[in-house]
Amino acid sequence: MRNNLDLSIIVVNYNTFKLTKETIDSCLAEPCHYRYEILLVDNKSTDDSLLKLEEYFKDEISRGIINLIANSSNEGFAKANNLAIEEAKGEYILLLNSDTLIKEATIDRCMDYITKGTNADVGALGCKVSLADGSLDKACKRSFPNPVNSFYKLFNIQTNSGKDNYNLDDLDDDGVYEIDCLVGAFMLVRRTTIDDIGLLDDTFFMYGEDIDWCYRIKQAGWRIVYFGQAEIIHYKGASSEDKKTKKRNPKLIYEFYRAMYIFYKKHYTKKYNFFVNIAVYIGIAVLLVFNLIKNTLRF
Repeated sequence: MRNNLDLSIIVVNYNTFKLTKETIDSCLAEPCHYRYEILLVDNKSTDDSLLKLEEYFKDEISRGIINLIANSSNEGFAKANNLAIEEAKGEYILLLNSDTLIKEATIDRCMDYITKGTNADVGALGCKVSLADGSLDKACKRSFPNPVNSFYKLFNIQTNSGKDNYNLDDLDDDGVYEIDCLVGAFMLVRRTTIDDIGLLDDTFFMYGEDIDWCYRIKQAGWRIVYFGQAEIIHYKGASSEDKKTKKRNPKLIYEFYRAMYIFYKKHYTKKYNFFVNIAVYIGIAVLLVFNLIKNTLRF
């Protein structure tokens, strides 16, 4: 039965037993004043991580704290989250990457904020996301990408026009304010918002689904809030790199640029003229080829 819990935390695992274990351990270690469940989705791991997780969390699984969902195939991050969302019993849904660590009181602070009566129009909330070296993961507070701010970001051009606002670097990392776009590593979403706008678009395999969801949330009139008074650590890329060579799986590079194409075609094609559209598509293709070659040459 839906909504008999306050919160459903969704973690997707794919061949990352250690990272996933540590992520869930960090959730369980923090005292939480809300009734919650953890939905652990295994995306058809090809190693023994599913069996290890099942054994490691057997007590929590038997007590119903963790609901383990074993997919029969790997059809992507968005689809895995959607399966869990449909089974989730929480009034709020937290998408949490399997390469993150929850810091002290993060869940309680975020829930306290979004459940306030004065914040009933907040459809999604994200927290401060720090990388392993202590720096900010800039993806946690940003504007929606468009041809102009993406161009400035690509070539690291800074202006006083406000058009170079891909990342909102001028906003206080510890502040609280409305923004356009959060990162899917930590995204707390109201169930009624999901009922309003729909699930993640599973056309996106692994990247871009968070930006697309935020775009649709804003279009529907909900507010999106960056809440810098709570924090997680994000071991970004830890689950997708070869630790010896630092090479990335070529499929993931492909999916990264494919996500750009899907998002642009879905939301921007009709907003820009033919020549801008062609330039964007060529630019995405060039970046894809360049980064595939660059990745291949890494030793």
